[in-house]
Amino acid sequence: MDETPMRARAVVDLAALRANVRALRDAAPTAELMTVVKSDAYGHGMIRCARAAREAGAGWLGTATPEEAFALRAAGDMGRLMCWLWTPGGPWRQAIEADIDVSASGLWAVREAVAAARACGRTARLQLKADTGLGRNGCQPADWPELVAEARAAEAEGAIRVTGLWSHFACADQPGHPSIAVQLSVFREMVAYAERAGLRPEVRHIANSPATLTLPESHFDLVRTGIASYGISPSPEVGVPADFGLRPVMTLSAALASVKRVPGGHGVSYGHRYVTPGETTLALVPVGYGDGIPRHASGTGPVLLAGKWRTVAGTVAMDQFVVDLGGDTAAPGDEVVLFGPGDRGEPTVEDWARAVGSIGYEIVTRISPRVPRVYVGEQGGTGN
Repeated sequence: MDETPMRARAVVDLAALRANVRALRDAAPTAELMTVVKSDAYGHGMIRCARAAREAGAGWLGTATPEEAFALRAAGDMGRLMCWLWTPGGPWRQAIEADIDVSASGLWAVREAVAAARACGRTARLQLKADTGLGRNGCQPADWPELVAEARAAEAEGAIRVTGLWSHFACADQPGHPSIAVQLSVFREMVAYAERAGLRPEVRHIANSPATLTLPESHFDLVRTGIASYGISPSPEVGVPADFGLRPVMTLSAALASVKRVPGGHGVSYGHRYVTPGETTLALVPVGYGDGIPRHASGTGPVLLAGKWRTVAGTVAMDQFVVDLGGDTAAPGDEVVLFGPGDRGEPTVEDWARAVGSIGYEIVTRISPRVPRVYVGEQGGTGN
């Protein structure tokens, strides 16, 4: 790892990511595995993380947007790749020419994919998404026969190949939630209908990270693992990452920019939401909401500094926040760890999520490009 001093850094442990991918493969041994690398691999860096996932045996990669998928192809990834968030007029032809599996939830999407396939003289790989109860994208059961018929007709003429039938859980992170069984039942019915109509998909898939770890009956032919790949628990109420055989991949730290003594009654940061109770030492951490630190971590966000857990004192600003050291000492340049695996007693992503009333997904995904990613644990050595 590069030891050049930095204001802040997010260390990304690719060895941990590979171990997580292998653990997730072991959790679903009868299914193929897709590592989801959308939103810059949940803030970890898409290209490097995608490469590490492939090294660990991920047969598929998944992205939300076509642009993410194109970036993977431009970086040299030629494996199976799916992207699912499409809007009318999207770059269907470019995706088809790049051998990317695309997704359709309605007739308009099938028709645009077919038109693009005809225009470029290639067969589109298309997956049909069923809305089994999440209520976001996906085709409603009442509209499924029409969508399947449209896709089957296009397949018969050679314009598309229906490679997958899929859906997404609403509450898989809450084992035992009644919606889980309902969605599984609806998904089976919709798959059965499509297959009776003549579709022969390569993969049927509905399992996300929590379902992969807790719901083996949902594994079908493929599981899609996002947040768990990065060592963050998809079901914190059920278990911490170690309970699932996972290790957090990202450690976020910074170097103190200022340390000073102030008198009691001194206001701290915007709005003086914190006032020192007595003479004390204030340490300035040079990251803020411009770096992805939630502003609503004001007064609640935990850090490890000078050997102890501390809490953000006052308001998180765009570029900085303050920590009250009380009677302890520190010096400019000392390391403050916001979150990591917890090996050194530092807070974890789950700790931050609880502190700000959010989920671990948001904590890592919002860490901005202004924070350099430093990669360790690369296959065959380390690097940046």
